[in-house]
Amino acid sequence: MRLNIPTTLTWIRIALIPAFVGVYYLPPDWLTPTQQNWTGAWIFTVAAITDWADGFAARRLKQSSAFGAFLDPVADKLMVAAALLLLVQMKRADAVLAFIIVGREIAISALREWMAKIGQSKSVAVNTVGKLKTTAQLTALIALLLYEPFFPGIPTPLLGTLALWVAAGLTLWSMFYYLKLAWPHLSQPQPLFEDRDDVR
Repeated sequence: MRLNIPTTLTWIRIALIPAFVGVYYLPPDWLTPTQQNWTGAWIFTVAAITDWADGFAARRLKQSSAFGAFLDPVADKLMVAAALLLLVQMKRADAVLAFIIVGREIAISALREWMAKIGQSKSVAVNTVGKLKTTAQLTALIALLLYEPFFPGIPTPLLGTLALWVAAGLTLWSMFYYLKLAWPHLSQPQPLFEDRDDVR
């Protein structure tokens, strides 16, 4: 495997996941709760920026690779799932909303893998709704990780909670949108016996 700038940025994002989670488990005499919130939120924000940066670098430097295309969404889902689990444990996020978001990611990942196998991956490419969902999701996660006043008059717990509800709604919307696009292929009859890994 040959490392390039986009792939390196993706690996950095993966390495930052345990770092930002670990911040919230440090002893109180190491960091105060306020310092934990700010540090964790900043680490997560840096990780989110690398998500944009690796895609930009891949396009600008023409350094796309099959491994990078595989690793980037894995890093994204690990980052989101880790943050949601942490927030649920800290009682800052509703477990139902976390389940909706993580469940959707699993379902759409499986759908995209299947569509790629039949040569229809472009049918479930990321659309505007998916981008809006990602924006609302990152806003919610950063605000709930911070949980401290940022701008006067804007309480981050309320902002994060509202953004998480919006993200969950867009998550369901985008999931049904992708399923609608994929349905003509999903509804086609498939051979009963194939040399496939999912046959049991």
